Amino acid sequence: MFLVVGLGNPGSEYKNTRHNAGFMAVDEIIHRYNFSKESKKFDGLLSDGKIASEKTIVLKPQTYMNLSGNSVIKAASFYKIHPNNIIVIHDDLDLEAGKIKIKLGGGTGGHNGLKNIDSHIGKEYIRIRIGIGRPQGEEKVVGHVLNKFSKKEMAILEEMIGLIANNIDVLITQDIAAFSNKIGLERIKK
Repeated sequence: MFLVVGLGNPGSEYKNTRHNAGFMAVDEIIHRYNFSKESKKFDGLLSDGKIASEKTIVLKPQTYMNLSGNSVIKAASFYKIHPNNIIVIHDDLDLEAGKIKIKLGGGTGGHNGLKNIDSHIGKEYIRIRIGIGRPQGEEKVVGHVLNKFSKKEMAILEEMIGLIANNIDVLITQDIAAFSNKIGLERIKK
């Protein structure tokens, strides 16, 4: 069993903001794999289904970004999911827009959602990083992550989310390297 977590902030004022890229990615996974209707559980919105015959739980913590770990630990504990089978999808300032990176474990890069998850389950979970780039000029980091995507950025994000949703089955049935390779190959074809 896998737990796929999309990070973001609840509420309509945060819809389509850079910090909610994780929410948008799991929404696409829910849609693409015809998961159950979301229900409120574990301080989050939970949906379940199967990806490549593997039971998968999708979670969008509703605790605000900085307390995401509270929701993740509740769901992981209830379903007895080991951190190696937890996939967290989140925005990343240190990646330029249009880039996707994946890794097992590692640092948080200053991401408060990841810091909180680390404090609850440790660092050995899979992270899919969606590049949103650093703010330009005078814009502050907080303003950048909480601002909505421009039309051009949204088109790039939708492509990245599509790549993740198209290939999440490869990650679940194979490994990180196979997922990265498949995404790279799909990008070359475009």
